[in-house]
Amino acid sequence: MADLGKLRQEYAASSLNRDSLAATPIDQFRSWFEQTVEAELHEPNAMTLSTVSPEGQPWNRTVLLKAFDEKGFVFFTNYNSRKAQHIAANPKVSLLLPWILLQRQVIIIGEAEKISSAESLKYFASRPYGSQVGAWVSQQSSVVSSRSVLAAKFQEI
Repeated sequence: MADLGKLRQEYAASSLNRDSLAATPIDQFRSWFEQTVEAELHEPNAMTLSTVSPEGQPWNRTVLLKAFDEKGFVFFTNYNSRKAQHIAANPKVSLLLPWILLQRQVIIIGEAEKISSAESLKYFASRPYGSQVGAWVSQQSSVVSSRSVLAAKFQEI
């Protein structure tokens, strides 16, 4: 087995000083996010969403940040998914955006809430057709017994 201790790197490419911070946390996030886009990081909007099940078990998964402003950070999920069920039972969540190549990460802690139905429908309509079909035929977070079951559902559309 490899000696994982030897994988340690020094992170000294940038620093964080109060004098260089933006006026508000969201302005700082916006600035850093723009830097990730300019640096052409792969999936700069990929973030780890942490929830807790009703039994107290923490769960992590990667979701995509789709919007952000002073009101909050937006991601989408099926309302019947495991993450949606966790959030319904306990809305406290954590987000982690790991921008490793820029030697930076952002952690956001708060409570999740649903956006309006109109915003959800607008987003769904903006997805590529194949992605929409995939959402229709596959129940997120549920076990699929076979590929043929999905294919049959696809044929119904």
